[in-house]
Amino acid sequence: MLIKNIMFQSPGDIAFSIFGFPVYFYGITMALAIFAGVYTAYLFYKKFYSRKEAELIIDFSPYLIILGILGARMYYCLVNLSYYSLKPIEIFDIRQGGLSIHGMIIIGVLCLWIFSRVYRISFLKLFDVFMCGTALGQSIGRWGNFFNSEAFGYPTNLPWKLYIPPDNRPFHYINYEYFHPTFLYESILDFCVFIILLYVLKKFSDKPGLTACFYLILYSLVRIFVEQLRIDSVLSIDGIPVAQMASILLMFTGIVGAGLLIAKYMRN
Repeated sequence: MLIKNIMFQSPGDIAFSIFGFPVYFYGITMALAIFAGVYTAYLFYKKFYSRKEAELIIDFSPYLIILGILGARMYYCLVNLSYYSLKPIEIFDIRQGGLSIHGMIIIGVLCLWIFSRVYRISFLKLFDVFMCGTALGQSIGRWGNFFNSEAFGYPTNLPWKLYIPPDNRPFHYINYEYFHPTFLYESILDFCVFIILLYVLKKFSDKPGLTACFYLILYSLVRIFVEQLRIDSVLSIDGIPVAQMASILLMFTGIVGAGLLIAKYMRN
């Protein structure tokens, strides 16, 4: 009985309705995640770099949020092109999910570079604090998958098992009820990444860019691990999830970037 009481089960995807219009838990969770991520970036920039320049983050954050969401949605739709090419109108419906963190990172970093040029502030410093905020935001945002009964792993009977409704189960696992809550694994690991990044930023705030590179490496390792357990990845090539491939590329980028920055700072 105790084991059954520990298991996870989503209360459903709709939080409440306003005049018959459903408000989804996923949207609420994403809003909280975005706010936490941006505000964390603002606070960290003010603490470790410049209080005056930190105010500029408030100025361009609305644009960054909108473009980041668009990037996350575009990436998700591209890796599910066969589905959305048949139902293009659903591209604009993100209330129930369908955002990719890899797309958000790619577009977000590009936007940060553009904003750094426009506002004449350090790109590497922005990169550092926003990657810290991203890790915290991801830790919160993964709970949106819980409410949607998605981002789960192989069947399991562990005490922290996750109940998945029949309509959300893959065809080959239709007779199973309980699965690994991989959303929870990633949420916990993302928070651990956030704590590590905070330590790195405190230690190496005089070496901008290193914290961001640590994020690329650590989050990629987290995602590669989690993808090994997930059975609902949106797209695979030769049995390898695209998310894993993207993570390997990001990890390689982080390793190379860290190496170049360390070499640069050692010369100086």
